[in-house]
Amino acid sequence: MQIDLRTVAIKPLRNTFDHLVERFGDKPASRYQEGSYNIQQESIFHYRPAWDADNVLFDKKRTKIQMKDWYALKDPRQYYYGSYTITRARQQDAAESSFEMIEDRGLAELVPADLKQMALDVLVPMRHVEWGGNMGNSYITAYGYGTVITQPCLYHAMDHLGVAQYLTRIGLVLDGPEALDTAKEAWMSGAMWQPMRRHVENLLVLQDWFEIFVAQNLVLEGLLNPMLYDYLDAEFSAKGATAISMMTRFMAEWSAETAKWVDAQIKVAAAESAENKAQLSAWVTQYRAETLDALAPIAKRSFGDKADELLADLTSEFNARCAKLGLAV
Repeated sequence: MQIDLRTVAIKPLRNTFDHLVERFGDKPASRYQEGSYNIQQESIFHYRPAWDADNVLFDKKRTKIQMKDWYALKDPRQYYYGSYTITRARQQDAAESSFEMIEDRGLAELVPADLKQMALDVLVPMRHVEWGGNMGNSYITAYGYGTVITQPCLYHAMDHLGVAQYLTRIGLVLDGPEALDTAKEAWMSGAMWQPMRRHVENLLVLQDWFEIFVAQNLVLEGLLNPMLYDYLDAEFSAKGATAISMMTRFMAEWSAETAKWVDAQIKVAAAESAENKAQLSAWVTQYRAETLDALAPIAKRSFGDKADELLADLTSEFNARCAKLGLAV
């Protein structure tokens, strides 16, 4: 018997979905495009929400920012569920290795007592700030418009929970379960934390979802994360608390990555119209002042007499960042 094997090229009947053909033409689409573009629900709703009868469920009027095409706010990382979870799993493996090494070799016991106390006083209560970040981005996901921005905001919300868990583990490694009770009490009644607590709770009641994006993802994180994971981390490393730097490794990488995504959204929205630019600039100016007031006592605890100088440097760097995005701040 003779078997004759031949290669047959089978031409697909269609290259992609119809809704992607409308936007990109009849050609194969990436996984990111398939899971992100032209899938925002716009019709066939059962009813208007009884608690907000003036709007449909997903309404462009829920924000003062207006876009001709909301799909212009694409994620430069091109995260869809698969790529996002693979990336975060890889980062989690690296973080877990750091924690395991610290615990197995007792590296936390080598941290100077004053630096250990600083980490307990400054880093562990921050898990409550991260919870606020989760709530804000969850709101954007629920009420925002355009899958290309609401999808990464959902990922960002879950990232905040991940950061909160790592901050919790730092407390457990350094001082055991009682560190969490102490941090909660500091958040609820400690004088140092009340300005930040007030600011976080004020953000929870905002109605404009893009305003939350600016106040939380651009301003608060744009000032807070560099202070903690650049400047304070450098202090820990320089003074013999490398173990703490190892435990904040994920946060440092994550904040740098997500800042690029946030910048891309703001830059496109600001370039859309003069009205958008003016509104975004006004929000940044407002929330920059409120965020700096909230950070002042935390910076004082972290950097002592150098706090004012450090906050001035942070503000200058943040202003330069916003200027590159086309904002007038």
